[in-house]
Amino acid sequence: MFVSRSVFGRALSALFFSMALLLGSSSVLAQAKEYKVTAPDGVSIAVQESGNPDGPPIIFIHGLLGSRLNWDAQVHSAELQRFRLITYDMRGHGLSGKPTDAASYTEGKRWADDLAAVIESSQARKPTLVGWSLGGVVISNYLANHGDGRIAGAVYVNGVIEMKPDQIVSHSAIYRDLVSPDLKTHLDTVRDFLRLCFHTQPDAPTFERLLANAAMASWDMQRAVMAISVEAAEGLGKVKVPVLLLYGERDALVQAKPAIDRARQLNPRVQSKLYAESGHAPFLEEASRFNQDLSAFVDAVR
Repeated sequence: MFVSRSVFGRALSALFFSMALLLGSSSVLAQAKEYKVTAPDGVSIAVQESGNPDGPPIIFIHGLLGSRLNWDAQVHSAELQRFRLITYDMRGHGLSGKPTDAASYTEGKRWADDLAAVIESSQARKPTLVGWSLGGVVISNYLANHGDGRIAGAVYVNGVIEMKPDQIVSHSAIYRDLVSPDLKTHLDTVRDFLRLCFHTQPDAPTFERLLANAAMASWDMQRAVMAISVEAAEGLGKVKVPVLLLYGERDALVQAKPAIDRARQLNPRVQSKLYAESGHAPFLEEASRFNQDLSAFVDAVR
């Protein structure tokens, strides 16, 4: 059978292109790594890295009942692969240590020290911090206790500014039953809590994975964390580096506009964006837009 040179050339080019993509993917996979960091109080923190190891670093901090898995739409985003992507499981979550004493969770400084340990151990130079929900508290407490000298900027994603009724939607039965000693009640409530995180529910495999992920969270942590100390005025209120608030307008857990208003009272320099079609998790519900906004912010602060 006769094959023209042009057809053969195109086929050969396609083969080389496919091989380049395969080698490129292998390179990205080879750069992914996992390791443990020890917090000052001895808690082991599980850290993960991917993306470009020489790129501007971004450290992602998940929310209550989450883990690194919350950030899959960012870690696997083509838009963000040029950055050094660092995730970690907070104390009491995922593969990190799960101490049993209440003080390990009520003392906000300990969560801040975990983040400081991740920054130091990873040797991330001027990272951008991205904190979702409870992760916003961690950022504020980090800023209050460690300052902003080692970071380039911070992004609060439907972040908790203060644990106050005007900013947090009341779900008294949910928060009561999350710590129920009855296993069925607890697990059913974990499912209900997770559903409240989304205005647009994720596909079934993603929801099931996040549900299993949430069920791994420490019960001791869940009993104590609602009393966590929050140093918003000392942290967010005094930060000098750029801060961006990205909130889903249809949030069923955090009052988006009151939270943003309070953040602006504490720090008039903060910028904000509302995602009209998102609930508590815009990084999943409107992932493409979120990744573009995050990419632009990191470029701007650096």
